[in-house]
Amino acid sequence: MDPNHGEESSELFRAQAHIYKHTFAFANSLCLKCAIQLGIPDIIHNHKHPITLPDLVTALQLPPAKTSYLHRLMRLLVHSGFFATTKIHENQEEEEEEGYVLTPSSKLLLKDELTSLSTFVQAIVDPLLLSPWQVLGDWFRGNELTAFETAHGASLWDSVDKNPQLNKLLNDTMESDSGSMRLALRSCKEIFGDLGSLVDVGGGTGTISRIILEAFPHIKCTVLDLPHVVANLPESENLKVVAGDMFLSIPPADGILIKSVLHNWGDEDCVKILKKCREAIPSKDDGGKVIIIDTVINGERDEHGMTELKLVFDIFMMVLVNGRQRNEKEWETLFLEAGFSSYKITPIFGIRSLIEVYP
Repeated sequence: MDPNHGEESSELFRAQAHIYKHTFAFANSLCLKCAIQLGIPDIIHNHKHPITLPDLVTALQLPPAKTSYLHRLMRLLVHSGFFATTKIHENQEEEEEEGYVLTPSSKLLLKDELTSLSTFVQAIVDPLLLSPWQVLGDWFRGNELTAFETAHGASLWDSVDKNPQLNKLLNDTMESDSGSMRLALRSCKEIFGDLGSLVDVGGGTGTISRIILEAFPHIKCTVLDLPHVVANLPESENLKVVAGDMFLSIPPADGILIKSVLHNWGDEDCVKILKKCREAIPSKDDGGKVIIIDTVINGERDEHGMTELKLVFDIFMMVLVNGRQRNEKEWETLFLEAGFSSYKITPIFGIRSLIEVYP
């Protein structure tokens, strides 16, 4: 056999497998959604012990004929790291069985936990958000601002306004995403400790503000968001709500927090928002600053998988809202154009970083 021919054949099949892997990537996310819809993470958690396949079928109230299909679903999800298996020793006389247990990833899918990402998974693969990907090629040849508009004839924001279910789903998604930052925020005393007041711009249902107040109860927090978002949002002694538009006005405070907002907007709109933030805070010498929690693309320092995830998020923003994820140089350009003098990036939130921006 010709060695060169064998090497070419091997390279061809590696390339083929690479294409297959990415073509079928949608199956991973939709199988994960299926597990959440069935309630598998919560059933395993509530079982208190490793659960066998037959017991899982019973707990799910599935027809016995679906047992082998559930096994195949779980086999993929175990391989992907969402669940694990362990040996069950009932007694020495009976044959050893395998039981399913949770992993750190599936623990983040428990529905009653503040850190739960179960709603996030279901929102991202909702048909309304998936359909724009089907027309991405048409969008490149067309004149619409986003592929979402190509698919639906309206922007995401207009569609959310007319779809209460999607609106709630996206708000719940942001709320669960904020909950995952609780532990990291407790170590941010030097960032938040000296602030007397803070405005959470685009703060949604106020989850991140409440988490900040748990760690730093002395801060006076204000949640700023559109009227329909903050309607009926409960207030407390240190948590106030303002219905408004960040493009028009931001209440004055020692610090401004912008979490997962700027990636929704293009550069020109981001500069407008940042200028409003600059107007709302005191000078750097008086402790004024803007705190941004968002993604910073860094292909040189991040591992390959993390960079890929950030780049996928970038395309996700492009498809839905004409936003983008940015590298450090692109962030710096925005800050300087908006009138800020310096910044500091701290990568402490996994895919996102905490960026302190000073006037």
